Amino acid sequence: MILLDHVTKIYPGDKKPALDDVSLHIEPNEFVFLVGKSGAGKSTLMKMITKEENPDAGKIIIGGIDLDYIKRRHIPHYRRRLGVVFQDFKLLPRRTVYENVAFALEIAGMSTRDIKHTVPKVLELVDLLDQAHKFPSQLSGGQQQRVSIARSVARQPKILIADEPTGNLDKLTRKEIITLLQKINDFGTTVLVTTHDEAIVNNLDKRVVTLKNGRIVADQKTHGIYKLDGDPEDFKPKPKEPRNAQKLRH
Repeated sequence: MILLDHVTKIYPGDKKPALDDVSLHIEPNEFVFLVGKSGAGKSTLMKMITKEENPDAGKIIIGGIDLDYIKRRHIPHYRRRLGVVFQDFKLLPRRTVYENVAFALEIAGMSTRDIKHTVPKVLELVDLLDQAHKFPSQLSGGQQQRVSIARSVARQPKILIADEPTGNLDKLTRKEIITLLQKINDFGTTVLVTTHDEAIVNNLDKRVVTLKNGRIVADQKTHGIYKLDGDPEDFKPKPKEPRNAQKLRH
């Protein structure tokens, strides 16, 4: 579904690569967290997938499409196959919730009849059907992010990329957004999330890929934990102590 094969990217003027010989394979229907400190290469990796940037070396194949062979004029069409959610929502302020989602479908060439059929279903999925005629300024941050997610999944993309989707939200709302992303994943969408939220990563037991200085330093396939530094052994979850052992210590 997502394949990066020995991908390297060096921005002009930089001495060190933003991505340094990165190889990553994400299967269909996986839910993957991408973690790392600022400057580790997370954003560059995302831009490789959305073809905002091109690698200096290596191969990228997304959903069976070799990105080397996508012509410039076909890039917008390719991007419509992906769902992308941002930290800052990027909603159209003068359009209602309904119109924000409908506009994304208009751009994709969907008929008016199909839009009227699709938008209410998507808003129901994100629990915003009763807010359909409100403007973004009338919504909470969590509600605005749910509109952003609704807009991204309205075309039923096979891959959803969420770049720090909970960064501007409070603890309870962050949990609600991640629960929604899990729900979308359960419907068969591959989900890739970048985050600095340690609690969310550690509570979900999902695959966690850790970047450092442009390299993948850990790829925890299951029961991943949020840890940015240390030896590979440090990335392994610690076994839980039996309850009777805890009692004996006391």
